[in-house]
Amino acid sequence: MGVIVGNTVYVDEPATNVKFQKLLRLSEFPYSLLLIGTGFREVFSLNYKFYAAAFYMNPLILDNLEPWKGRSAAEIQRDSSLFGFIYQAPLEKSLKIVPVLDISGEMCWDVLVGAVFRRFKSPTSSVDFIALSTFHDILTNCSLKKGCSIFLTWPQPSKLLLHLSAEGIPSAAVATIQSESVAHCLFDVFFGRGPVSPSLKASVSKGIASILK
Repeated sequence: MGVIVGNTVYVDEPATNVKFQKLLRLSEFPYSLLLIGTGFREVFSLNYKFYAAAFYMNPLILDNLEPWKGRSAAEIQRDSSLFGFIYQAPLEKSLKIVPVLDISGEMCWDVLVGAVFRRFKSPTSSVDFIALSTFHDILTNCSLKKGCSIFLTWPQPSKLLLHLSAEGIPSAAVATIQSESVAHCLFDVFFGRGPVSPSLKASVSKGIASILK
């Protein structure tokens, strides 16, 4: 159940109490994306929660998930083909990340994007290196305060938009990543095998199963 503030419905991520709007509208798109699930990233070596996260999708993607209709959340969570289908759909997907403490850009890069390198099979393309360098330079040259927002948005499989916002919805992306390998690896970090936020993948799987009943 959501909490209504003004005209906006919010959903709590229970472990961090971060509130996420039920519908997300970014400036690049003329329509809203639907909240599917929430979760958090815990840094076990440091024994604290690092950020809360929420996953949004263009609702039209759900209309194409008929083959998974009636499956349980556990079955959906184990099925890599479903998340592969969601990623390949030429419709928008967005991940909103909210730090739950003040962090440096360098730490954010290490925790958020470091896992990407471990998933690259052969990061030899200049396109991939340019994309990662762009991402690295933006994140490491800013301080991320508690409660700010990072948006990773996939308008299509080979393209990734990066938004940063101190408060509210950002007016425009700060970077566009044109690398299918980098874009896919970032998605896989959250929804592939061994996700960095198991709670997020579990929540998204539960949300999809509930919608597809």
